Amino acid sequence: MRRRAFLAALGGAAALPLAARAQAQRAGKLPTIGFLGASTRTAINLWTEAFVRRLSELGWIDGRNVTIQYRWAEGRPDRAAEFASEFVRLGVNVIVTHSNGAVIAAKQATSTIPIVFGAAGDPVDAGLVASLVRPGGNVTGLSLQQTDTGAKRLQFLHEMVPHLRRLAVLSNTDNRSAMLEMNEVQAAAGALAVEVATFKLRRADDIVPAFEVLKGHADALYFCNDPLLTSYRIRLATLSAAAHLPTIFNFRENVEAGGLMSYGANLPELFRRAADLVDKILRGAKAGDLPVEQPTKFDLVINATTAKAIGLTIPESFLQRADEVIE
Repeated sequence: MRRRAFLAALGGAAALPLAARAQAQRAGKLPTIGFLGASTRTAINLWTEAFVRRLSELGWIDGRNVTIQYRWAEGRPDRAAEFASEFVRLGVNVIVTHSNGAVIAAKQATSTIPIVFGAAGDPVDAGLVASLVRPGGNVTGLSLQQTDTGAKRLQFLHEMVPHLRRLAVLSNTDNRSAMLEMNEVQAAAGALAVEVATFKLRRADDIVPAFEVLKGHADALYFCNDPLLTSYRIRLATLSAAAHLPTIFNFRENVEAGGLMSYGANLPELFRRAADLVDKILRGAKAGDLPVEQPTKFDLVINATTAKAIGLTIPESFLQRADEVIE
């Protein structure tokens, strides 16, 4: 992505690292990174740009001394499994992915090719790694702290919607991290005297029926993180706005699409750091020896246009705390 800009900026000065050069010579081809996007290319464009930009800073330029193969699962577990197996057949040097389901698909496809997840929820609980400090096996990456921030998201939503008494929580029941996040939100809701109703979003066909059922029975919507939400972010934003319901998500991409607000780890930063892990692996490090890293930057993003459209006034104190306000 933006390959010409990267080449011009770097002037082709970076040399192929010795370990990767030897590996490439043995294979007769450039080292290959298999990028398995759990969502769509458009949805996570900023994440992949940050990843590729950092790779170039580290001396890895797509098409010159490394090859990046992209595949997009579009929120579908079957496609993630299919593409993970394809990367194994292609003999890629490392698989980069995100979301627990896609990481699990990659793990099931190979126990030898290094796997780096740019973002995953509760990687130890999900069985992605043995521990954060010593992942073991062929997997490492960056945690989202998705469950840990669930209560904070609800707190922000409650502050934005003071009359909040009935909350609809939409979650993919096949995604363990999403279910853990839902449990965290339910526990936090009790302390705020907020009644919670849960709705399943396991596939695209569940979206419209869920909105038909919750219509008139919720004051706001909380969406637990899952690739399906990112893939269908515009549809979710449109349906929420039509129902005049405030929403909160994990990531900025959903707010940019028309959702009301989000609070969560900064994904471009995580994918930038994932590039550092990939660099170490291409230079000879073992994935299982590289500790899983934690996010250091969390963003509160608000869509002022959406707030106005649904008749919601954003408190000035809230606007001052926001990391970004989309007009």
